[in-house]
Amino acid sequence: MNRLLDQLRNIHQLSAEMQQRLLDRVTKVVLPKNEFLITEGRVCRHLYFIEQGSVRGFYNLEGKEITHWFGFENDFVTSFHSFITQEPAVENIQLMEGCVLWSISKEALEELLNEYHEAERLIRIAYEKYYIRLEERFVNAQFRTASELYENLLQRSPHIIERVPLGYIASYLGISQETLSRVRSRL
Repeated sequence: MNRLLDQLRNIHQLSAEMQQRLLDRVTKVVLPKNEFLITEGRVCRHLYFIEQGSVRGFYNLEGKEITHWFGFENDFVTSFHSFITQEPAVENIQLMEGCVLWSISKEALEELLNEYHEAERLIRIAYEKYYIRLEERFVNAQFRTASELYENLLQRSPHIIERVPLGYIASYLGISQETLSRVRSRL
């Protein structure tokens, strides 16, 4: 719980009252590797903070899993479209490692947002970070070669290379495992 509060305080100052209200509304969730936080077709009703472990978000497309993001310690994760709209998710979120997470329901989060201005600021910043990551992924996918994508990943997120299976990395980069192997052998 301290990691969650520390991460939130790094974003914006929190009143003692809001911290306590938050503590009353979050739930600790411990799940094993390969478990799912959400599966396509179900409505995502929780926002999660990863205290320990890693997850991936992926779509199923014509029988293939297409990984489009990863989450690690100190990240907030959810199926954002489903969480915000309360419509069924089109993505899956699966644990790549056993995880310790903190969960807050949409209803509890809405209560905090209505009660505390600082909560609104926190969620806005979290959504901004999500949007920036999404835009960076789009730009990278459109304008970079396989080698550039991998080199960028090495420079900006070396922890992904260390913790994520190569098949998921290839899918994330939008290239085949064979292409990823060739790129890695040249570096």
